[in-house]
Amino acid sequence: MIHVFLLFSLCFSDYGFLQGVTSLGINYGQVGNNLPPPDRVLDLLSSLKITKARIYDTNPQILTTFANSNIELIVTVENQMLPVVMDPQKALQWVSTHIRPYFPATKITGIAVGNEVFTDDDTSLIGYLVPAIVSIHDALVQLGLDRYIQVSTSNSLAVLEESYPPSSGSFKSEVSGAMSQFLQFLSSTGSPFWINAYPYFAYKDAPNKISLDYVLFNRNPGMVDPSTNLHYDNMLYAQVDAVVYAMFRLGYDGIEVRVSETGWPSKGDPDEIGATAENAAVYNRNLLRRQMSNEGTPLRPNMRLEVYLFALFNEDMKPGPTSERNYGLFQPDGTMAYNVSLSALATTSSTSSASISLTSYATKVKLPPRWNIKA
Repeated sequence: MIHVFLLFSLCFSDYGFLQGVTSLGINYGQVGNNLPPPDRVLDLLSSLKITKARIYDTNPQILTTFANSNIELIVTVENQMLPVVMDPQKALQWVSTHIRPYFPATKITGIAVGNEVFTDDDTSLIGYLVPAIVSIHDALVQLGLDRYIQVSTSNSLAVLEESYPPSSGSFKSEVSGAMSQFLQFLSSTGSPFWINAYPYFAYKDAPNKISLDYVLFNRNPGMVDPSTNLHYDNMLYAQVDAVVYAMFRLGYDGIEVRVSETGWPSKGDPDEIGATAENAAVYNRNLLRRQMSNEGTPLRPNMRLEVYLFALFNEDMKPGPTSERNYGLFQPDGTMAYNVSLSALATTSSTSSASISLTSYATKVKLPPRWNIKA
């Protein structure tokens, strides 16, 4: 029997390290054979005061378990389903089966139609993407759900041809046609552009050229975009603004960019430079500090940047290098993958501030109370 003991000290009236931070969510992946059941996951999210999560399917056990909770969910249409749901009738059937039975008890707020389709090895999927998105949205309209559920797709940063400096941001020419159609949909429906942005990858590929402090949100000189004179003190914000400029180059302004994934691995292969528990703790700690301040990017300082951390758990069945299985804040047994040691002070107004700490603790507060998993 494994119990998880966490101590959360918060200068509000309740426990939880993210209370009041409404712009931050977390990715709840399920590619593991030892993960806790959804009810234990809900306990954990509730204890952390996390109110937004993203899953990579429409797992009925999760959708049922999360009913009548305060967790807002983004669900996913898997890539292999795109050729199916591009048909309006099939899309209506999909929404009627995978969404309608659970809504509104389960707070489904978004549907990601595919994941990183524009950069998938199967390039045929690009032709299915926008028709599938439109069909899913039209199905929501028919069922009266479009006012509550946004439709978009998550994109890899590799969809950009240029990202540095941010003002040079542009999409790859081979996807520009489908991308324009996608942006037209987002513009007409008010849906966000979701980007999976990982400064870790840039640092890993060029550790001698890129400052570790810059990618970890530590204090550093940063960089100034020569075309805009905007100052960037971290790479994540620069990546987000590069997407904004890329959309502008295709004639679209005003579409919100949200970070659907970002994170840092706590372990990696010998050639995965920077993949350490120390760096992962610093990256997530500093990102949470920024979230507590409700920051925007230099280009959009007054638009709070919504971010979903990757990921909730280490997932032992993910293919690829060691880092792929070590992005989690938590181990599957509920213990922390590393000590975030979060201690931050953020003032969001002249009258409200929060002091936060998150540490493993063995004798005081038991959260969640029903966590009981066999290792």
